[in-house]
Amino acid sequence: MAIEFKIEDRRENDDTHVVAVAGEIDLFTAPDFKQHVSAPIDAGIAHVIVDLSHTTFIDSSSLGVLIGAHRRLKLRGGSLTIVCDNEAITKTFRITGLDGVFTLVPRIDDAVGGESVGAG
Repeated sequence: MAIEFKIEDRRENDDTHVVAVAGEIDLFTAPDFKQHVSAPIDAGIAHVIVDLSHTTFIDSSSLGVLIGAHRRLKLRGGSLTIVCDNEAITKTFRITGLDGVFTLVPRIDDAVGGESVGAG
């Protein structure tokens, strides 16, 4: 049984916004994902956390959304943190070399607390 695609947003504090995704991020859901990730950046938020804890699949279009968000945030001194404890998704970041680009943490508490296990 497939998990229904769902995105939830929440403001963690004045400077940090969390986008939590459940289900698959693919060619069909990537535009919605991009809108949710871009909106806080457009609003001037400096730190965006993308919580992939309940995400079951990501494809190249979703990686492109994350790369674009990372670049936009980095240009103005912000950051993008990815929460992921799914080994298959984490492996995708390793294979593509993006684990050296993104800050990856295993739990949302690590992202909010500022700890990291990857590059920034």
